[in-house]
Amino acid sequence: MSSIEERTPGAVATEPVGHEGARVSINEKKVWSLGAGPAAFALLAMIVLMIVSGVFFAQSINTLENDGGGALAVTGLVASIVVFTVALVVTITSVKVVSPGHTLTVQFFGRYIGTLRRTGLSFVPPLSVSKKVSVRVRNFETNEAKVNDYNGNPINIAAIIVWQVADTAQASFSVEDFEEFLHQQAESALRHVATQHPYDSPVDGRVSLRGATDEVSEELADEVAQRAAVAGLEIVEARISSLSYAPEIAQAMLQRQQASAIVDAREKIVEGAVTMVETALDQLEQREIVDLDPERRAAMVSNLLVVLCSDTNAQPIVNAGSLYQ
Repeated sequence: MSSIEERTPGAVATEPVGHEGARVSINEKKVWSLGAGPAAFALLAMIVLMIVSGVFFAQSINTLENDGGGALAVTGLVASIVVFTVALVVTITSVKVVSPGHTLTVQFFGRYIGTLRRTGLSFVPPLSVSKKVSVRVRNFETNEAKVNDYNGNPINIAAIIVWQVADTAQASFSVEDFEEFLHQQAESALRHVATQHPYDSPVDGRVSLRGATDEVSEELADEVAQRAAVAGLEIVEARISSLSYAPEIAQAMLQRQQASAIVDAREKIVEGAVTMVETALDQLEQREIVDLDPERRAAMVSNLLVVLCSDTNAQPIVNAGSLYQ
């Protein structure tokens, strides 16, 4: 046991307390067991032994009642009780049935001796205590967390974690409750990942939560797996199930997104209009339909851009005179 060293106020420990030494270090191993055939034979033998001891017990009671007692009858009575008790205890503690998708962690007087993964009927060391541990794939959805993204904007986010028990010994003995442990670690990892990425668009080389869902989900799965490794848990998949701005800024962010969409649309319209005007002027010159001086050319470009970029239908104005009047 390590001794506690005196530290001056404000001093930083070389190694964090509790990271080494006090942690339960245990790994899964295979327990000694017999298959279904020997287990069935042992079960049958124990049942026969209990029946024989029961018959012998009844005969001993009958002898005591009829003959008035005797050392032999008392000895037989005690022996039958002992044999019946031993056979019953051995049967209960050694014959196990394991369903598909489940395992049994086996302890012998408090010492972990192995895990039984064989399905069906099995025979394990007598006087052992077992605990069922499911190794089926399970999933849960984290509570919706309110965090600040990389830009400091408050967002609501939740994720679905798909997981299973990989090491039954670590899951049973390394942590108090591995399901609660995973739930809390998953929420903590989700909060951390959400703060490392902007919500809407990439910033400083960081992908956005909304635009790179697959990359963010993979990063989240890796972080949850790293945190859950001490409990012997394997993360199969992690996916963001809910993502939105917090209510207090949702309306402002919606207006910003609408404004950004309008600007993008206008840029696209102007780009297309300029291309169309350029094509029209080139065709007019190539076909020699009209000879345009710079002033007339500028006027036509202005008129065409107004027509093409306007939200409403253009109203033509007939000029009775010339362009210069």
